Amino acid sequence: MSGSSGTGAAVTRSTLRQQIADALRDEVLAGRLRPGQAFTVKEIADQYGVSATPVREALVDLSAQGLLEADQHRGFRVREYSLADFRGLVEARSLVTDGMFHALGKGHRGFHDPADPRTAAALAGVRRRGEEAQRAAAAGDLIVLIGYDLRFWRELSALYGNGYLADFLHRLRVQSWVCAVQRLRGLPDLRGRLWAGHTELVDALTRRDTDTARAVVAAYNAHSLALIEGAAGD
Repeated sequence: MSGSSGTGAAVTRSTLRQQIADALRDEVLAGRLRPGQAFTVKEIADQYGVSATPVREALVDLSAQGLLEADQHRGFRVREYSLADFRGLVEARSLVTDGMFHALGKGHRGFHDPADPRTAAALAGVRRRGEEAQRAAAAGDLIVLIGYDLRFWRELSALYGNGYLADFLHRLRVQSWVCAVQRLRGLPDLRGRLWAGHTELVDALTRRDTDTARAVVAAYNAHSLALIEGAAGD
């Protein structure tokens, strides 16, 4: 009986740890937790009405993901990203996607047959995420866009068939968005200024047209850099 109870407690704590990490990640992505903002484990534990242990574990997880930094005086603080950081993140995610598309063009098992019902269904789901992301981008709704954009890329990269690459790309994209939000939240109107080429990318990959897919991503990266660098100068 005691072993069963211990396992249940561990599962509960692990679930709580993930819930807290997800909630704090959303706060950072929404810009409600500001760059450089510091807080202690106790403050977060009190805020959520939980014990310190899962909070500390969640904050360590977010630090490992590059969203927070340990602060010896206050506990943790939201990481501040520079323009150089953003350029490095864009380059890193570009190298990952370009390598994936290159391998797909050479017959990698991912997207092996767009006509296969399972692959077609997965691509249709990714396309729906892309459509929602594009609507949010057109409306200038940054928070909604981030949610759909992250799901879009997560599901799209999962089709490649390498979970390690998918996880790595997701982490890069989360960090990219954190960096972008720190600059874009100060702009008065984002309507029509955010990238919205999601469905074009899916359609190119559905056709196994990796050259067009690469061109779409290259245009996206150029757009992102111009937007963030412009926001820094506003």
